[in-house]
Amino acid sequence: MILDGKCPSGPISEKWERHRHEMKLVSPANKRKYRIIVVGTGLAGSSAAATLGELGYNVEAFCFQDSARRAHSIAAQGGINAAKDYPNDGDSIFRLFHDTVKGGDFRSREANVYRLAEVSGNIIDQCVAQGVPFARDYAGYLDNRSFGGAQVSRTFYARGQTGQQLLLGAYSALSRQVRAGNVRLYPRTEMLDLVVVGGEAKGITVRDMVTGKIRCHAADAVCLCTGGYMNVYYLSTNAMGGNVTATYRAYKRGAFFANPCYTQIHPTCIPVTGDHQAKLTLMSESLRNDGRVWVPKIRGDRRPPHEIPGEERDYYLERKYPSFGNLAPRDISSRAAKEVCDDGHGVGPGGRGVYLDFAGAIKRLGEDTIRQRYGNLFEMYERITDENAYKQPMRIYPAPHYAMGGLWVDYNLQSSIPGLFVLGEANFSDHGANRLGASALMQGLGDGYFIIPYTIAHYLAQSGPDAAGTGRPEFVRSVEETEASIKRLLSINGSKTANEFHRELGGIMWEQVGMTRSRESLENALRRIPELRAEFWENVRVPGGEEDLNQELEKVGRVADFLDFAELLARDALHRNESCGSHFRMEHQTEDGEAVRDDANFCHVAAWQFTGADREPELHKEQLSFENVRLAVRSYR
Repeated sequence: MILDGKCPSGPISEKWERHRHEMKLVSPANKRKYRIIVVGTGLAGSSAAATLGELGYNVEAFCFQDSARRAHSIAAQGGINAAKDYPNDGDSIFRLFHDTVKGGDFRSREANVYRLAEVSGNIIDQCVAQGVPFARDYAGYLDNRSFGGAQVSRTFYARGQTGQQLLLGAYSALSRQVRAGNVRLYPRTEMLDLVVVGGEAKGITVRDMVTGKIRCHAADAVCLCTGGYMNVYYLSTNAMGGNVTATYRAYKRGAFFANPCYTQIHPTCIPVTGDHQAKLTLMSESLRNDGRVWVPKIRGDRRPPHEIPGEERDYYLERKYPSFGNLAPRDISSRAAKEVCDDGHGVGPGGRGVYLDFAGAIKRLGEDTIRQRYGNLFEMYERITDENAYKQPMRIYPAPHYAMGGLWVDYNLQSSIPGLFVLGEANFSDHGANRLGASALMQGLGDGYFIIPYTIAHYLAQSGPDAAGTGRPEFVRSVEETEASIKRLLSINGSKTANEFHRELGGIMWEQVGMTRSRESLENALRRIPELRAEFWENVRVPGGEEDLNQELEKVGRVADFLDFAELLARDALHRNESCGSHFRMEHQTEDGEAVRDDANFCHVAAWQFTGADREPELHKEQLSFENVRLAVRSYR
């Protein structure tokens, strides 16, 4: 099947405005007749729930955290992009659009990316009105800094706590709607199934994580805002509760999963120190504004960094990519770090690290300025490593961070299941094969505040309110299937914990489907993952029961989904026989190690359809066309 993204016709700068004019509306009085479910309360979910509630819809918002404001969006550090051009350095909506398409290695949908750039300025205005304390310059104007893959300063920030401040702004708007009675919030509640009635999404099945009760909720439309799937690697920068369950179970109900092999490895993270770790810690990309990345030129050099003179240091990003230097895009910077470490130039335990050095910036700007810009990040680094980054370089190494793949959506953010809308990192639409830094927050808030209110109204206006409720056979069957799945997991009574299986799966994924991939490694992964999954269903142990708080039960269900999803991810990576962005196939690279795309055969979105357990998924394609950005070899030199 050739998929249709339903992009409007006409000049790209007019598509969204024209589309908004042509979409159907729901009158203010009729909005009260509709119920919308929002799953997830990060930036995409909170902003969507708050905005839809403000418009007058009845909204039910679900999160598995004990508070909506504990969503993982709160951990974002560096900033949010917007084409405001406050520094007067040549930025524009088109330049942000161009940088994002190029940064994604020409594997994103042009119309969606331009719309995101178009609404980016509105996002900043909205957040300032909410009281988000963005950094300001000496005159009181909003300040900007640079991020990877751009030669302008367009990133708005709040020290190293931008995600936290933005989420508190969205949470305040959400709380206002909760108080007004327009939004009902369900914390400590996990979505375990999507209910489809007559081919349309009409509700979800959830588990109360405190009482263990399984119940259904019916609605006229469902918005999934549940984030990405990078915890499939076990060790990642994501919160430990992050999972693929909501999107994968929607996939099993008929939603297509697009480009799952597009997985971003962030170049600036605290290196792994041992098997005791359950997650990794991000060090914001913004640090590369003032920090310089280097390794010793001499292989195996174990001298302290202050004893290595400048002429014996390899500032390899500045050497290889002089136009962008230390702010080269994430996929390129990560592979460059791996390359120098594999070549014996790495630092720290096991040689799996590179230096991020602020000595020059401190000498030039003063320690107080660096502390003002990044103080909380330096403090966090010292708490974890017991090293003072003001006195010696940080040690960093790439780590799994962000998923560009996700459920397939059209221009209206609607999945292949009518009535199921997917926002933020949970969808695939905006970032192609590699996300530029500070664009995740932009997409989440853009989708929630400025896009979904229009597109979901267009759907609801055509479908009408549905008052049938949860008594229909599809809801009853969903509850029965969910309860049966939980009982099956509890009955295995094996000898290995869910965490042990998750760690083993993460090892397979990192080694075989990680920063670099090959046909051999992917075929190896596709052999080993089913073997591990078979062992899981024979030997996993879940202590406790189903009728109360049971975190091991929560974990085992998520790991079961990861074991299924990992195979889909590896299959997609094997299918995409090219290198593009973060998907780097060893067979397709230039002599100097750069990615080689195959536009003739793979300039498309790969969207996979579930066809049943133990059966290969069916591949559908959406062809990508580039009418406004010339399809070219991506270069940052």
